[in-house]
Amino acid sequence: MSDSPEDLTRAGTAAGAPVAQRYRADGIPASGRRRAGKHAERGHDLGVGGGLAALSLDALSSVAYGPEAMIVVLVTAGTSALRFAVPLILVIAAMLVLLVISYTQVIAAHPEGGGAYAVAKSSLGRWPSLLAAAAVVVDYVLTVAVSLAAGAASLGSIFPGLAHHLLLVALAGLALLAVVNMFGVAESARLLILPTAIFIVSVLAMIVLGAFHAQPVARVGKAISIPSSTGVALGVLLVLKAFASGCSAVTGVEAISNGVPAFREPRVRTAQRTEISLGALLGVMLIGLAVLIRVHHVVPRENVTILAQVSAGAFGTGWAFYVSNLAVAVVLALAANTSFGGLPVLMSLLARDNRLPHLFYLRAEKPVYRHGIVALALLAALLLVAVDGETSRLIPLFTIGVFVGFTISQTGLVRHWHAQRPHGWQLRAAVNGAGAIMTAVAVVVFLTTKFLAGAWVVTLAVPLLMLLFARTEGYYAEVARELKLDRTPPIPCKCESLVLIPTTTVSLLTERAVSAALSLGETVIALAVAGDEEECDQIKRNWESWRSGVPIEVLIDPRRSLVKTVLRYLESIDKRNVIVTVLIPEVIPRKRRHEILHNQRGLLLEAVLRQRTDVVVAALPFHIHD
Repeated sequence: MSDSPEDLTRAGTAAGAPVAQRYRADGIPASGRRRAGKHAERGHDLGVGGGLAALSLDALSSVAYGPEAMIVVLVTAGTSALRFAVPLILVIAAMLVLLVISYTQVIAAHPEGGGAYAVAKSSLGRWPSLLAAAAVVVDYVLTVAVSLAAGAASLGSIFPGLAHHLLLVALAGLALLAVVNMFGVAESARLLILPTAIFIVSVLAMIVLGAFHAQPVARVGKAISIPSSTGVALGVLLVLKAFASGCSAVTGVEAISNGVPAFREPRVRTAQRTEISLGALLGVMLIGLAVLIRVHHVVPRENVTILAQVSAGAFGTGWAFYVSNLAVAVVLALAANTSFGGLPVLMSLLARDNRLPHLFYLRAEKPVYRHGIVALALLAALLLVAVDGETSRLIPLFTIGVFVGFTISQTGLVRHWHAQRPHGWQLRAAVNGAGAIMTAVAVVVFLTTKFLAGAWVVTLAVPLLMLLFARTEGYYAEVARELKLDRTPPIPCKCESLVLIPTTTVSLLTERAVSAALSLGETVIALAVAGDEEECDQIKRNWESWRSGVPIEVLIDPRRSLVKTVLRYLESIDKRNVIVTVLIPEVIPRKRRHEILHNQRGLLLEAVLRQRTDVVVAALPFHIHD
């Protein structure tokens, strides 16, 4: 009879199959498991509407602060500078068109998600991919913080009682979003569809109604004195600064490409339709609002946003005004959900590539990356606490990371088309190249105009994240070399088995431990620690009267240190061709609060043995019942 490895493997498989069938607890055949897995995957079934609600609120809600940020910069040169509002928005809208085209291509090329990171990894190499990942991670965390802070501020202006508790409001919204996303992206989308629909309808309605108003929009809020000309030169630098502020209106268009796995089949087509719908809606809203602002000469007013002024002009100050502004406040707060849909997927891809801890690749029963959700919530909470929930302290940090991602993804697509050369690749490469140049210029503008205002934090955080990813990747490479993952290991061999049981008294717990140990190995030895010779003799007498058939070794230690004694005993054993198992019996009380009533020597011994020895450590729980 042949004893080749192949024969032994086939024999083991054949012999093991009935045993596995016999002891399998669930009784589900393999085919049933596959069907159950497919059923579980249906937790990610976003359509176009759900995708807009779950992954596009960051981009859509930016119309509430993007145009206003641009106007605030322009009016420093006087109200006459508002004539540049529409041209600048048209340039931003042109950039939006290029970005939407680019990300529909990213979705097709990388349906596994990852956006700029996936493109850079496949087309640009290691360090550009690390840069893309770090930039997008920073942007997603900032998106959560900015959206929740802005939403809290909007609620505070509608309900003055909340104005002094904005940080608590933001943290409460963060906790709510984190909990909802624990149940799945599709579930969070269902929660967000209604406020998203109200927000979109409100903005489009105010644009349509405002266009038919011959009179200026209603003046709400306290006026700020702004002369028609301030004497400040409206030079190129000021226009660029206004452009940089207005570009915050297109942040978030990349989120759909990061979360493609969350869409229903056919995923690529559904995600692309969602991206195009987002671009169309956002473009119409930006241009429409810019025209209304210019025609009606809307300028910043104290404690009232520009969008609120436009809505007052369109709806008056009745119930429609409050509904639209409440929808804006809620959507601003919920825009943070975009990050919860995109960042956990990106972190799972980084973990798969050994650039983040592998726990970020694990998913719960629902197809949700819960560790990524928790990490995002904690980072955003720390950032909110650090700035005390003030939106103005977060805005200078915004947009840089996402525009770095824009530039990298489009540059990577140019390389992709040049390498693949499909039909019409020259036109695609030209579109992506133009987009890359435009977004790269925007990054330079952001850095030069916002560096001292806080952008230096991002320029420090991104390299630190790149270093973290690189060091994590290096660690996993060292582990792979140690485990020789690139080589076929030797054939397994059976060794002598020795099982040690730390114990002190003879009880039902001891009986369970000895029974389990006899099932685990050929040789079983009980270990006890005594403080002196008298206690040693007493333990031996009790053990001999039990007649378990298992020998006991009683070691004397005046301090009765179980850990040190077991370690000393293990050092005295010749472990050549012997597998040593330490079986630690543990009492599990009925209620968690009772755990403090039991000594934790077993847990301490387990931790020390795992850290300082190569033995097999096993725990045997003994549950205390009612």
